Amino acid sequence: MSFSAKSGALLSSRAARWWWRRRQPGPAWSYFGGSWSRPILDMSYSRHFLDFQGSSIPSSMKKLVVTKLSQNFREAVTLQQDAPVPLPGDGDLLVRNRFVGINASDINYSAGRYDASVKPPFDIGFEGVGDVVALGLSASADYTVGQAVAYVKAGSFAEYTVVPARHAVPLPSVKPEFLTLMVSGATAYISLKELGNLTEGKKVLVTAAAGGTGQFAVQLAKKAKCHVIGTCSSDEKGGFLKSIGCDRTINYKTENVESVLRKDYPEGVDVVYESVGGKMFDLALNSLAIKGRLIVIGFIAGYQNPTGLEPIKAELLPAKLLKKSASVRGFFLNHYLSEYTMALKHLLEMYERGDLVCEVDFGDMSPEGKFTGLESVFRAVDYMYMGKNIGKIVVELPHSVNSKL
Repeated sequence: MSFSAKSGALLSSRAARWWWRRRQPGPAWSYFGGSWSRPILDMSYSRHFLDFQGSSIPSSMKKLVVTKLSQNFREAVTLQQDAPVPLPGDGDLLVRNRFVGINASDINYSAGRYDASVKPPFDIGFEGVGDVVALGLSASADYTVGQAVAYVKAGSFAEYTVVPARHAVPLPSVKPEFLTLMVSGATAYISLKELGNLTEGKKVLVTAAAGGTGQFAVQLAKKAKCHVIGTCSSDEKGGFLKSIGCDRTINYKTENVESVLRKDYPEGVDVVYESVGGKMFDLALNSLAIKGRLIVIGFIAGYQNPTGLEPIKAELLPAKLLKKSASVRGFFLNHYLSEYTMALKHLLEMYERGDLVCEVDFGDMSPEGKFTGLESVFRAVDYMYMGKNIGKIVVELPHSVNSKL
């Protein structure tokens, strides 16, 4: 191993000297209580981080990068084959992604709708689950190499992502089901808790109910002893919704949603968990009961448009709300981060107890098969916008055969 001037400076620190001494020949010790392994102070890197013998971290990787602002994901995003593997700082983890989640808002991000000041190129992807393969010295106080973690951070559509340790969530194992909770589950949990005011016997309408976040809105409303109505686009999705507790499913391809709601719920619904927008928003608004609440968590029907919007009958909104003393509330997860840790802890506990279904859709039934590898993220986004998924769409990233983890 060669040493530079910067490397010598690093060795002057007390912590670095301690790790250097531990690195010298002596009694074998292990992170995992079994096979030989040791922390390595790799001075060939520009930043100080701990590695694990045999983790086979390459120098380059694949990742997706937004190279042009567009709501057309395929036009906006480019697959880079030889991007440098990022280096973790003192308080960071280097995570090798094993599963990444697809969200409807991925195309809002690629269109630059969240922050107009950010210009291409920039990384994309909101959430991932994987293994810690390297970490900074401070981060090693709470994490170890080989640990399973989940995270929410821009840049997950990559083979490796640097994640601040304070933003990571330790997991008992690497499972795609955990990924469903990070954005989709947390959105449903916090929005219904903070804005839904759910109580026993209330009627709750969930649009796109069989989707990544809709599945959790259905289950959480049912656990609050509400009567749950879910809209979906197929009988197969309807069957899934019934299996997770939905009292009334409405297949909008074969039934008229407005007629069903008017006939079966003449007094209206108390809460709407709305993610579709456009005509579905208008219909849901018209279906509100006295003092009803409509929670907007998205409007996917418009995301592929240049403006990102689907027209609604906004000119009638004030009169309709006044007539029923009703309300429309928007929910954006970033504005409720103070509630995130608590929500995720509760969701993880529910899943571990078997009280929560976390349905994952790997695209096995799609024409080209399972979503595997970053190349398939493009297909997965298309699959979502065709309305084919049941549950959360997840892409699996191949596990390197050279890795010892």
